[in-house]
Amino acid sequence: MKEFLSVASILKPQGIKGEVKALCYTDSPEDLKAFDRVYIGGNCRKLLKVRPAGDHLAYLAVAGVADRNAAELLRGMEIEVRREDIPEPADGRFYIADLLGCLIVTEEGEKLGVLKDIIPAHTDVYEYEKADGGLVMFPAADGVIVDADPAGGRITVNAKRLAQVASEE
Repeated sequence: MKEFLSVASILKPQGIKGEVKALCYTDSPEDLKAFDRVYIGGNCRKLLKVRPAGDHLAYLAVAGVADRNAAELLRGMEIEVRREDIPEPADGRFYIADLLGCLIVTEEGEKLGVLKDIIPAHTDVYEYEKADGGLVMFPAADGVIVDADPAGGRITVNAKRLAQVASEE
């Protein structure tokens, strides 16, 4: 398991006082308020202020970032927290980092590919790479994912339901 987990990504500076706009990977931007310390570019920082700005977006004030120029240097960086600083997910919930790399299999045991990305949304979108290199995307809609076992490295899907919602690139 990874020692650090990404909880947000810095999109751009916001205003002239050093705030940044961030895309939050948590259920709510409010969740970021729970972290005493975060890591940006490997440096430990304190979040001074978290202002929600819509679904999965927030404006953040970060200790040591006093103006727009300093905020610009953070553009594109991940905001991470130590695994020991985060709560265990609720039953049936998982951290994205723990699911990445899992094998996608059908209930019948057919191996479909390896999970490469999860795009957070109201209904998360999973992307896996097939053995032939093609990419498949599907929403985690009702009935698609039957079971997730990150410790075992497997995500089991219902093949019929997957065929209804999947999109191949």
